[in-house]
Amino acid sequence: MAKKQFKSESKRLLDLMINSIYTHKEIFLRELISNASDAIDKLCFLSLTDDKVGLSREDFRVFIKLDKENRELIIEDNGIGMDKDDLDKNLGTIASSGSYRFKQENEKADDIDIIGQFGVGFYSAFMVADKVDVLTKKYGADSAYVWSSSGADGYTIREADKDSVGTVVRLHIKEDTDNEHYSEFLEQYRISELVKKYSDYIRYPIMMDMSRTKAKEGTEDSEKPEYETVTERETLNSMVPIWQRPRKDVTDEEYEEFYHNKFMAFDKPAKVITTSVEGVVTYKALLYIPSKTPFDYYTKDYKKGLQLYSSGVLIMENCEELLPEHFRFVKGVVDSQDFSLNISREVLQRDHQLKTVANTLEKKIKNELSSLLKKDRETYEGFFNEFGRQLKYGIVSDYGMHKDNLKDLLMFPSSNSDKLTTLSEYLDRMPEEQKYIYFATGENADSISKLPQTEPVLNKGFEILYCVQDIDEFTLQTLAEYNGKQFRSVDSDDLGIEPETPEEAPEDSSDALKFVRDVLGDRVSEVIASKKLVSHPVCMTAKGGISFEMEKYFNAMQPEAGMKAQRCLELNMNHKAVKAMKDLIGKDDEKAKKYAEIFYNQALLIAGLPIEDPSGYADLVCELM
Repeated sequence: MAKKQFKSESKRLLDLMINSIYTHKEIFLRELISNASDAIDKLCFLSLTDDKVGLSREDFRVFIKLDKENRELIIEDNGIGMDKDDLDKNLGTIASSGSYRFKQENEKADDIDIIGQFGVGFYSAFMVADKVDVLTKKYGADSAYVWSSSGADGYTIREADKDSVGTVVRLHIKEDTDNEHYSEFLEQYRISELVKKYSDYIRYPIMMDMSRTKAKEGTEDSEKPEYETVTERETLNSMVPIWQRPRKDVTDEEYEEFYHNKFMAFDKPAKVITTSVEGVVTYKALLYIPSKTPFDYYTKDYKKGLQLYSSGVLIMENCEELLPEHFRFVKGVVDSQDFSLNISREVLQRDHQLKTVANTLEKKIKNELSSLLKKDRETYEGFFNEFGRQLKYGIVSDYGMHKDNLKDLLMFPSSNSDKLTTLSEYLDRMPEEQKYIYFATGENADSISKLPQTEPVLNKGFEILYCVQDIDEFTLQTLAEYNGKQFRSVDSDDLGIEPETPEEAPEDSSDALKFVRDVLGDRVSEVIASKKLVSHPVCMTAKGGISFEMEKYFNAMQPEAGMKAQRCLELNMNHKAVKAMKDLIGKDDEKAKKYAEIFYNQALLIAGLPIEDPSGYADLVCELM
């Protein structure tokens, strides 16, 4: 029997497909099961019009058998089978796909679901096998044939005996090497695991004889039961994806169980989103909004993206392109036949269908979060405490491109209450005469509420948003305004607030301010008479566009950069402590200098900034006491 050479390409092409196209060797099982499913689809489709087939949908299945002794893995189906010409055409010509041709010829058939399109998946078997035999008999044919190959050196086809229609693919698994462990593909648990991972939603049963040890009957309750090994045929796949079932037929418990099992999550999802879209791109999606951040969420190990299926076959574990960065916390699956896959079906071609789905999912997630905020405030606040930082990063990133889409999802603590507030709620509470949306930054709400700069705003009865996360101030600066109202820091010289009663102008303060400026030197950029201090003697404000919170953030991220905000010391010239210092100037300059040092250090402490010499400051306070 003469050996034939592969028609399409040389040994180099086959080597390329075996060693380069597929990233993971385990993919071979997905490909062979997909081919078996395609073959069954063809005969199942034919059975709708041909009574002679003698099989109904319930009769079709894929069977896997392991023979560890002979190092063989066998995948058998009762699909349409192949004749000699089919074997020569489909397996003898690399990148020739019978499934693709069948799909083209039956474009109007709704009940077929062909997975294979490229005709190269079969050859992935050679990644794990040093020899492959394909025994097959085509429906309506009298003869069966065996196609055999050990790789790129060619193949043989000979006539064989087979009673039933269908195909048996027999893989002789390679021997283990120092670098590769092929024997794992002869283990029941591993095959079961791979079927569950990649082919769980193939619509026909994938069956395998599973051996297990159990106590013999009559000895179960004895102190020393006798054991025996039994073999039972089990169905490895669930066949019907949960996202393909109508939502009314799926319980909350089932959705939650799927979330836990599929994504290794331990929290209860804050929201379950189901969507089914028909149009330019037809797809179904099942998405989950977590209620707790995964332990690795803010590490490089966390992988964003949705699982992508094509006709129930897992194509990608984490398709990043389907989620924007600001919604990277979302978990879920998308199932569609409309994506353009590359030749290995492991990655997507970047095309407009993918962008269309991604844009639609982004809008869906945003709308569901908005609905959660309105209808279940407590759950949303819990979610926001976990993932609000991510939404804020989304506003700041890409030069604020996403700010209009995300701004209504934001929440901040405020001076109004202990609970979080949205920007919309803040606006609704604003008095008519209030010009700006005020905010203040600090370590926490309690420390911010005690900042001297907040007094004039709070005294007017105006609300202040508290920026307690490092990203908050960047977020508000990126937004710039909300529904026509600008954001304004309480550190600003222009708060848009008129004093209740005109204050008496203090005596000329320029000499006192110059004195303090000379004492402090380049530790401050300027010393000014404050227009915002009421009952406090001093405060420190930042100038030049970089706030103190920004300084802390940049120094934490890039300490070598030495980023520093310009320090402006503001003095309340009407405060008795400042007046006391002023009276000392020219009379006891050394003591006046000590007052200036204390004011400077007090201002740093109030602003949450480190003082340069804590011990010296403490000694100075004690000396003046």
